[in-house]
Amino acid sequence: MNATEILEELVSFASVVGTPNAEIVGWIQSYLQGHGIDVAVFAGPEGDRSNLFATIGPVDRAGYILSGHMDVVPAEAGEWTTPPFSLRRDGEKLFGRGTTDMKGFLAAALAAAPQLAKAGLKRPIHLAFSYDEEAGCRGVPHLIARLPTLCAPPLGAIIGEPSNMRAVLAHKGKAAARVTVRGRAGHSSRTDLGLNAIHAMGSILEAAIIQAEKLTHGPFEATFQPHYSSLQVGTIAGGKAINIIPDLCTLELEARAISGVNPVSLLAPIREKAEALRAAGFEVEWEEVSAYPALALSAESALAQLLEDMTGQAPIGAVSYGTEAGLYQAAGIDAIICGPGDIDRAHKPDEFILESELADCQHFIEALGTRCAA
Repeated sequence: MNATEILEELVSFASVVGTPNAEIVGWIQSYLQGHGIDVAVFAGPEGDRSNLFATIGPVDRAGYILSGHMDVVPAEAGEWTTPPFSLRRDGEKLFGRGTTDMKGFLAAALAAAPQLAKAGLKRPIHLAFSYDEEAGCRGVPHLIARLPTLCAPPLGAIIGEPSNMRAVLAHKGKAAARVTVRGRAGHSSRTDLGLNAIHAMGSILEAAIIQAEKLTHGPFEATFQPHYSSLQVGTIAGGKAINIIPDLCTLELEARAISGVNPVSLLAPIREKAEALRAAGFEVEWEEVSAYPALALSAESALAQLLEDMTGQAPIGAVSYGTEAGLYQAAGIDAIICGPGDIDRAHKPDEFILESELADCQHFIEALGTRCAA
C-alpha cells in the first residue's frame, strides 16, 4: 500500500480524542505484523484506549523513535464540504480529519515500514503511536513508562507533528485545569439565603486576569511568540435563570510556560484563591485536565545536527503549539519535532495534506533507515 492508500484507511477511523481506539490500533497492528514487524499493544488505565509500539531492527541497540498520535479532534460534518472521516482528493490535496494532525505522518511511516523491514537495520527504528494527545498528551506517558521493557535507551525521538518537514527545537509547556464552585440555590429575592457560585467564581476569574497580566512582564524567551509565559480563561459556565441564585459555576483555564518554568506552578495563585472559598461555605473542586513540560533541545545536540543534515535546513527555534516531545525529553530522551503538513490547517473544517508532503516525509523516513543500516 502507498502512503495515500494508508492515509485513506487511517482517516476512515473516527478515532476522536477521548473515545475507544481499538479499530485503528487493530488495523495498524495487522498491517505491521503482515510485514513481519514486531508490535506491542497495551491499554492505558482507561481500558478502552491503547498505545502501540513497534520495532524494526535489533531491539538491543540504540535507535530512533518515530512518535505520533492516533487520535484526532472532533469534526462537525455540517462544517465540512464532504464527510470528514472519508478521504477526498482534489488535485494534490487530500482532505479529511487528521490528514495533517497527524495521520499523514503515521501514513508516511507505515508506508516506509516494509522497506525498513527489508533494509537490515543495524540500529532500530521504533514506531510509537499514542492515544489522547489532543486531550493534553494523556496516553504517551504510559507508553514512555514502558520503554525500558521494550527497547534499548533510544538515541532520540522524532515527533511528527506538522512542521512542513522543518525540524523544531522548542515549544512551551502547558497545564490546564477545571475549577468547579458549588454554592446554594434559592430565589433571587432572598440573596441572603443563598450562596451565589457565579459571584464566588468572580474572585477566581480576577486572580486569573491578574496572573495573566503579571506574566507579560517576564521572564522572557525570545524564540517564542509571545516571548513570555501566558495564561488565559477559556470557558466559564453557570446559572439556570436570572431569578435563581446559581449554585454551580465552572471555569476552565490554561497556562503555557517558557523553558525552565513549570506550567502547573503558573496556576498556583488561582488554585489558592479557589480553595480559599471553602471558608465561605462553598464547595470547590480543582481538576488538573492536562499537563506536559516544555521542549528545549540544543541546536548542538546530535539529534538536531542529524535532522539539519537530513532536511538540509537549519532547525526552527520554537513553535507556539505543544507536543509530546517535552515528555520524551523529561524522560531523558532527546526529542525534536519534524513532520509533514502545516499546523495552520489543523483543527479546522476541510483539513488537508498534500500528496507531495506525504512523499517527502516517507523519503525522509526511508533515508533515516538507510543511515540506520550503514
